[in-house]
Amino acid sequence: MRSHVSLFAAAVAAAVLMIAAAPAGAQQVPDTLFDTRIARPAWERGKGPRLLLDEAHRNFHTLDGRYRPFADLARNDGFRVAANRQPFTRESLAAADLVVIANAMGSDDMGAPDAESAAFTPAEGAAMRAWIESGGALLLIADHSPFGAATAGLARALGVDLRNSYAGDPLYGESGNPTSVIYTAGRGLDTTHAIVRGRNAAERVTRVKTFTGESVAGPRGSAMVLALSDSAYDDAISITETHLLQGRMPPERRSSARGRAQGVAFELGRGRVVVLGEAAMLSAQLAGPGGRYRMGMNQPGNDNRQFATNVLRWLGRRL
Repeated sequence: MRSHVSLFAAAVAAAVLMIAAAPAGAQQVPDTLFDTRIARPAWERGKGPRLLLDEAHRNFHTLDGRYRPFADLARNDGFRVAANRQPFTRESLAAADLVVIANAMGSDDMGAPDAESAAFTPAEGAAMRAWIESGGALLLIADHSPFGAATAGLARALGVDLRNSYAGDPLYGESGNPTSVIYTAGRGLDTTHAIVRGRNAAERVTRVKTFTGESVAGPRGSAMVLALSDSAYDDAISITETHLLQGRMPPERRSSARGRAQGVAFELGRGRVVVLGEAAMLSAQLAGPGGRYRMGMNQPGNDNRQFATNVLRWLGRRL
């Protein structure tokens, strides 16, 4: 008889495949009951940095969609939150202090081959780098395929490498499901970084969980806030091949993710950048049959909510 854990892992892999085969909105919805209140906001409400959440690049996560709880959390910390619906140029970026990009795609259909096409032009990558170097801040989030491929060009402009794969970690991964990684002190979580320390002990992050993403590598000098173990690997498969996650992975599709991470932070010129290889960790979603599975900040037993808050504060220079 298969164990409960094995059945759960198989169900998660099957759910990912189901998302690719059906309209995305039918599978993952925002948890509108998730508590986004903040006891001690970093800024007075509506007077903090201007945050633009990108919606101009076929993003899977949007302001009124799956990233609604994230946007509400940012608002409650004082950020002035709005959607970006324009290509990135010097002029459009001038309207922001912080840009958040979550799972851009090359196609509206994430299961289509052209979903891995470049979501950003080289000119947008150049504009973004120049804006950051002059003092802007970017939170770039790119999940497993097709999101890594669609975002790879923009990431390269910042010195970041995305694998466009499914990362697994047998050492840090959840029991029975290595693609869901748990980061704690001594197990990949950089407790020396301000994002993890917070402003005080009450805001300290001790446990972050990801929900199936890719590995990333930042430029020289970047901090690996969420570092994968030496046993971690990347499975190079498309979203329509997620059945391979259940144990039939061809050896030639797997490569070592040693020395890579699912969260990096660095300064670029006068600006700051955080890159995450998984998006659900900063969401609060309901998934699975009847929306019974909590995925993101709303899953009990992790500090993802505080992690999201601290990431935004570090980018907003309040940490």
